[in-house]
Amino acid sequence: MRLTLTRRTLLRFLAGTGLVPGVALAQGTGQPKIGQSEAGPIVAQDGKVLVRRAALLRNGSGGRLLARVRIPGTDAPVLGPKASGAGQRLLRRLIHEGRAAGNHGDLYENRDRGHSRLSPEAHPQLTHVAYDAETREARLDYGLAGPVIFDAPLIGNSSTAVKHGLFWRSLPRMALTQQNHHQTLYQNYLAGQIHVYPENRDHDPKHGDLIPANTPFFVVSQGSSGSDRPHLEALAMILAALRPETKTFLHENQLLAPTVQMILRRSLAPAHGRDGYLSGQAHPSVIPRDQINLMHMVKLANALTPDTVPPMVRLSILAETRATEGIDYFGEGLSERLFDTPAAIARLWRSHTYRRSMVVSVEATRDPHGRTPNFLWRVLRGDPARTRVEPLDDRGLRARITLDWQLPRPVPGRPELRSNRVDIGVFARTGDHDSMPGLISILLPQHETRRYALGPDGQMRIESRDLRVPQGGYADPVLFPQADWRDVYRYDSSGVSLGWERQGSKGTMRFDAAGNKVTDDGPLLIRHVVERPPNAAPQIVMRGMPT
Repeated sequence: MRLTLTRRTLLRFLAGTGLVPGVALAQGTGQPKIGQSEAGPIVAQDGKVLVRRAALLRNGSGGRLLARVRIPGTDAPVLGPKASGAGQRLLRRLIHEGRAAGNHGDLYENRDRGHSRLSPEAHPQLTHVAYDAETREARLDYGLAGPVIFDAPLIGNSSTAVKHGLFWRSLPRMALTQQNHHQTLYQNYLAGQIHVYPENRDHDPKHGDLIPANTPFFVVSQGSSGSDRPHLEALAMILAALRPETKTFLHENQLLAPTVQMILRRSLAPAHGRDGYLSGQAHPSVIPRDQINLMHMVKLANALTPDTVPPMVRLSILAETRATEGIDYFGEGLSERLFDTPAAIARLWRSHTYRRSMVVSVEATRDPHGRTPNFLWRVLRGDPARTRVEPLDDRGLRARITLDWQLPRPVPGRPELRSNRVDIGVFARTGDHDSMPGLISILLPQHETRRYALGPDGQMRIESRDLRVPQGGYADPVLFPQADWRDVYRYDSSGVSLGWERQGSKGTMRFDAAGNKVTDDGPLLIRHVVERPPNAAPQIVMRGMPT
């Protein structure tokens, strides 16, 4: 089956992702644009679409480039001759009976220049994306997906990582810590584009789970180079197993990636029954290959009809605990907000407060058939005694999330791994299926040593906080610039803050409750400036300012 989009459908599709074709943007402006509309879409030949810079349309949000494609039908089989498992046999039968769409019209994009490529012989109906010399020179084909967005369903991978230097990280951690990259991830999600990236040391016993947020924007495989191929095979088979009318409906309504993620996670080995799917074991940061159940995925994908597709949860923050730089945490320009998207929200716990809360709404969620969803809120990861979710109405449209400071805990289902992240999932249900959850993550700094105690009012308060990274420890330098001190907090007999005493490489200093340094000449305003020297980790330095 080949998906076809009318111009009206294309405009509506791109407007939903925050993109509008360059043709529409340029109407009446007289400005040049990349790729004239008269050139038409890129037509696939011999199982490939060749991306050329001149054929790309310049779009609005973030300066992204749109590749419009046309993929003629072929008589290629859905799977290669070597695919002989139970899931593959079922998929072949569904295709033979005309009950499954196959991969006609689906794209596959390899972004590591063949290092870990999905073989064309394994899934012959997939159309492979290739880039010409000019786009390769511009590195539009390499690493994180982002520069180019396609108007067809797409799966892809890049078995690469930043392996050396101070800022080593997997591509998922890079994507989630790059400034403003969250919008690109969300646009890809709405466009039905899912990439697979290895975790590459970001989800291992030495440092635990270093991925700063749980999101539905990509799939992360356990391991390094080549570990992503089983996940690509699973994604290709899910797309192929969907009924033709269901697949068209999902793509036109920007529900393809959310539904594929739901099918993938609902079919994981640890996700036994509905309760399993509503737990953290079905929504990990990283998916090991031995949890993939192709038979279950094909069955579930093919059972979906347009009427039984759940909606995509859309999140928004109505209120949350605020923190003041220079008093509650240190580092000018730093924020506790990592990103906000309708599908995933992430926060960093920088403040010294013991308790924080937020009120989250899912009132923007819309069912494509106009039905009224109900919502379930679940703690997927974190200490359940210190993480509380209180729905504020009968349908679960709004909820208050309250968290107390908590220590690292084992990753659900992976006792050898530790995690400093709390995850909340919000599931929408309109019929037989729970949706892919909207995800809310709060990352606690694993390198800090904090001590809290009860104050005179019976409430927990900060007693001391050591920001130095311990020997053998790790702090992501992108998120947590280095600081070389320990603060000990002071209170009067009634519990009112008097400030703190700072112990560090420059000796001992005293600060008042307003964050001013106490000196013999009176209070001195101190700025905590984040310096980013070349070839060195960012660090927080103190600079005195006259009051």
